[in-house]
Amino acid sequence: MHMHTDPAISAAARSEGQPVETDAVIIGAGPVGLFQVFELGLLEIKAHVVDSLAHPGGQCIELYPDKPIYDIPAVPVCTGRELTDSLLKQIAPFHPTFHLGQDVTEVRKVDDGRFFVSTSKATSFLTRTVFLAAGVGSFQPRTLKVDGIERFTDSQLFYRVKSPDQFAGKNLVIVGGGDSALDWALHFATTEEAHRAESVVLLHRREGFRAAPSSVAKMHALCEQHAMQFVVGQVSGYEERAGCLSGIKVTGNDGITRRLPLDALLVFFGLSPKLGPIADWGLALERKQVVVDTEKFETSIPGMFAVGDINTYPGKKKLILSGFHEAALAAFGAANYVFPEKKVHLQYTTTSPKLHKVLGVETPVFD
Repeated sequence: MHMHTDPAISAAARSEGQPVETDAVIIGAGPVGLFQVFELGLLEIKAHVVDSLAHPGGQCIELYPDKPIYDIPAVPVCTGRELTDSLLKQIAPFHPTFHLGQDVTEVRKVDDGRFFVSTSKATSFLTRTVFLAAGVGSFQPRTLKVDGIERFTDSQLFYRVKSPDQFAGKNLVIVGGGDSALDWALHFATTEEAHRAESVVLLHRREGFRAAPSSVAKMHALCEQHAMQFVVGQVSGYEERAGCLSGIKVTGNDGITRRLPLDALLVFFGLSPKLGPIADWGLALERKQVVVDTEKFETSIPGMFAVGDINTYPGKKKLILSGFHEAALAAFGAANYVFPEKKVHLQYTTTSPKLHKVLGVETPVFD
């Protein structure tokens, strides 16, 4: 993935604890948030982009990176990953700064009319405008509902694999029936010996899987070769020894509870969107979506705009296509706050020498 970041700004700002002063902060780096950078860039408004995921692309990358998308104008077919890569390339001339792997925790108006925005990693901004492009909210892993087990989170209970090598030589139980569960089970059972787990047990509540059929076939073949095990059942309790998680209790479909010893438990139940702190910012909401006007997609708070799946208005359709249109009009709405003294005219990227300069392309000469 091509990352066009300017880590210097982010790091410098953080170390001094000084807010970054900017014209626009975009919350959400999905396709609509990325295209918002482009539309603001055409109006010479620089943007900082914050996202809770570790990479740009939002739902497109997190939920369906390889699934085809057919309704992007002039692009007959592309995957979520290709769409994200193309958008990153398109916005590269505007040098947005990305602040990834962090949630926006606070947004408030300050005396001069700007917004103070801060994140879970103590990055803060003073910005004239805010764009909510947070889709259906930030994606948080669905957790295992077993009383008390949460205290082992990130020590022996994991919902994401950040560094695979920490599981080398361990006895692993992997829970879930989707692609993540199968992919990691196959990885830890078959990777070269130095990185391989001591043992892998895949646990799923039923025989059927949501994962790719080829992965399921590989898993069954590995079970036959005794390279891993597959167990049908659900986690119903756990055992601990000396303050460490030593095993889980698994209740099978036959009603019998068995114990599985383990060193680490990896759970992949998918991600669920959470609106999170956005719900507390005093915005007009309707069914967990942010109410906007259809002239400039401004929220009930002046200077704050909402584009893409997070907003609602009469006739709203949750399409990437609609989000792109909303981003264009929101950029013009924002220009009134960023350049209050100047009338902003629509210029066309086909013919405007000024935009060609901004985009770093030659102006064509027609004779």
